[in-house]
Amino acid sequence: MSGRPEALFPLFAALDGLPGIGPKTAKSLGALGVDLPRDLLFLLPHSGIDRQLRGSIREVTPPATATVWVSIGNHLPPRQKGRPYRVLVRDAQQEFQLVFFHARGDYLQRLLPSGQKRLASGKLELFDGVAQMVHPDHVLREDEAEALPAFEPVYPLTAGVSQRLVQQAVMAALDLAPDLAEWIDPALKARMGWPGWREALRAAHAPQSAVDLAPIAPARQRLAYDEFLAHQLTLAIARAVRRRVPGMETRGDGRLVGRVLGALPYAPTGAQTRAIGEITADMAAPQRMNRLLQGDVGAGKTLVAMAALLTTVEAGGQGVLMAPTEILARQHFEGLAPMAAQAGVRIEILTGRDKGRERARKLADLAGGLIDILIGTHAVFQRDVVFGDLRLAVIDEQHRFGVAQRMALGEKGARADVLVMTAAPIPRSLALAQYGDMDLSLLDEKPPGRQPVVTSLAAADRLDEVVAHLARAVAEGRQAYWVCPLVEESEAVNLTAAQSRFEALRAALGEGVVGLVHGQLPPAEKDAAMARFVAGETRVLVATTVIEVGVNVPNATIMVIERAESFGLAQLHQLRGRVGRGAGASTCLLLYDPPLGEAAARRLKLMRDTEDGFRIAEEDLAMRGAGDMIGTAQSGLPRFRIADPERQAALMATAQSDARKLLADDPTLETPRGQAARGLLWLTGQDQAIRLMRVG
Repeated sequence: MSGRPEALFPLFAALDGLPGIGPKTAKSLGALGVDLPRDLLFLLPHSGIDRQLRGSIREVTPPATATVWVSIGNHLPPRQKGRPYRVLVRDAQQEFQLVFFHARGDYLQRLLPSGQKRLASGKLELFDGVAQMVHPDHVLREDEAEALPAFEPVYPLTAGVSQRLVQQAVMAALDLAPDLAEWIDPALKARMGWPGWREALRAAHAPQSAVDLAPIAPARQRLAYDEFLAHQLTLAIARAVRRRVPGMETRGDGRLVGRVLGALPYAPTGAQTRAIGEITADMAAPQRMNRLLQGDVGAGKTLVAMAALLTTVEAGGQGVLMAPTEILARQHFEGLAPMAAQAGVRIEILTGRDKGRERARKLADLAGGLIDILIGTHAVFQRDVVFGDLRLAVIDEQHRFGVAQRMALGEKGARADVLVMTAAPIPRSLALAQYGDMDLSLLDEKPPGRQPVVTSLAAADRLDEVVAHLARAVAEGRQAYWVCPLVEESEAVNLTAAQSRFEALRAALGEGVVGLVHGQLPPAEKDAAMARFVAGETRVLVATTVIEVGVNVPNATIMVIERAESFGLAQLHQLRGRVGRGAGASTCLLLYDPPLGEAAARRLKLMRDTEDGFRIAEEDLAMRGAGDMIGTAQSGLPRFRIADPERQAALMATAQSDARKLLADDPTLETPRGQAARGLLWLTGQDQAIRLMRVG
């Protein structure tokens, strides 16, 4: 089965083929992420209204929704403009009023003919002791009343789309849902008590009470699992395809690694030793390595990466380390060069700045195998960059790479092992969602010699004190970062904010003491300003968040973050990690504009109370949700419609092991369950994985 199964065709047809949906409504539905009938199936109600029929409004305590049969009495049109139109009605026990604003009398006469019975359902309120229902949600004749559910699902809406329209569209889409073969492992399905796919959809769209809206309701949980399974199958297929391409067995003899580790002032941490062991074992295996090295700020990832690169050289191959920016590439180069010298290997850097002869010389040496380790930006992706024998690619600062880029890099050294380093501690649930195709090595200990950073909070009105304190520190020979907020309005406003802070500090601290970097500077000037700070020529660096990633200035021991409440937790944690890299005690000052909102106060207090990146990441996830946390657009993180990776992490983990097992038993998905799983991939729009299997 290579193309989309025929049974799914109706779900992928045009939306305006559904009753009641024209081109205009179809366009409006797009704002809800609904472009096809299939999307309506996964647009689940977020709440519900109890429409249970009551004998009288006396059975409910206002304000509350009431549904009762009423006899219609007199109409009382408004005496003056702007007043409401009232209709007197009586249920089995009590009189009350239906109230309408801006309604046309002739319409209401038709809707509520005096002397007849109607079913009225809406919010009942007391106004000056009189019970009234303002704009009832439903006024139905006896022949229509049957259709009103006792518990009415409430769907998310957008401009130009009403509740009734969504309800009807969903019903029409449900009628198109075919009966598909089961893709869930039968034992798991029985153990969890989950319904079949079609049953689950029908149940999720027809909740009987609030209990059915909870994520743990069997129908919803099953549909969430389907999403996780489709996503984890895609990752597992990517992993399997990569593993089918034979790797190279890269076995070092440990002499170069031993030399470098032996020259360190202190022993590697247990976590570093463990990670180095996992990576060398992977490199020696015949399959290609695809490993994520995850460690908090300052956990010593660079040393682990260098050990892997040296193992490559011991085995007679070459290694490359790629960083997202030129500043970072340079810094890696400066950090690794002394280690390379100790080991006696040749290390070079290649960035977009290398031109002409210089570039040609490096490329020739690289192709000839004379360069052992290359450091660079994504410029090493370019066509003319050819390695003599590339065995290992290390990628720094992952989020900027999705699964697709990881694959492109793999093609460069057709069989190179891949090690990805990320400094952002990622909670396990997200690591599974984003990197489920990779194996994980965790650095969860701080190396000896790292000083804790003392974090404190201060309101912005104490700015003068802060500047006076800074002046004293600078006089003592210390260095500081001063981070300006990114104001939302525009680049221009951001720039003025940074510019004016720079000028104010320069006036207070003296000419030549303060430097400035921001996003608008040309790369060469940015590098030059950074270089002056690294060399200690400028003592204070005013910056927008361009310093967030990786810059290493051991003498910088003070970090001031202005309007700290405007930053996310992960950003604050990364920024704070720029200090505390040398022997001196470091401080981080979070300046805020009072009054603080509840969420901002919680973020800043957490920063003050802990330096544990994993704890901060878990909190961040709980407060913001997965999409925001890494910026869904660039994170390669899937958009789950029903599943919630943070609250259902255990379900995601089950899906991962299930997907890997299914592929191990049935690598080409040909068995009946494999065929059903293909149907799931088509249904969830993950069909690129099916094409990938054919490529592999």
